[in-house]
Amino acid sequence: MAQVGVLDEKKYGRVLEKHRPRMIQSDEEFERLASELEALDLVEDVRDLDAEEKELQALLAHLCTEYEDRTVQPPDVAPLGVLLYLMEQNELRPVDLVDVFGSRAVVSQVLSGKREISKAHARRLAERFRLSVEAFI
Repeated sequence: MAQVGVLDEKKYGRVLEKHRPRMIQSDEEFERLASELEALDLVEDVRDLDAEEKELQALLAHLCTEYEDRTVQPPDVAPLGVLLYLMEQNELRPVDLVDVFGSRAVVSQVLSGKREISKAHARRLAERFRLSVEAFI
């Protein structure tokens, strides 16, 4: 966690008492803590947060992320959909993937859906985009 200074334990105790962060067990609790995190982010736009607020901000972000990781199912996207999305986000053209697929023809066949992404291609794509190989299989 990023700290800007030494925590005043009494002040931090009061901050924790006010916000009551805990492991999130419901969507309602998630919404409450996410709203508090957003409020801290807005305050940070106006002024620097003190060490206790910074600590609370990091804690709330951790709790919200942990809950989302535990409860939100990623969409079931086909490997080609993942590749097309990544190409769009990274402003890549088909020619930019020749090093992964070996030739323009193979890139064209894969992108048109006429050819599946091979395991070797999946490994190279995973390395290039720093994702799990499973995203492309």
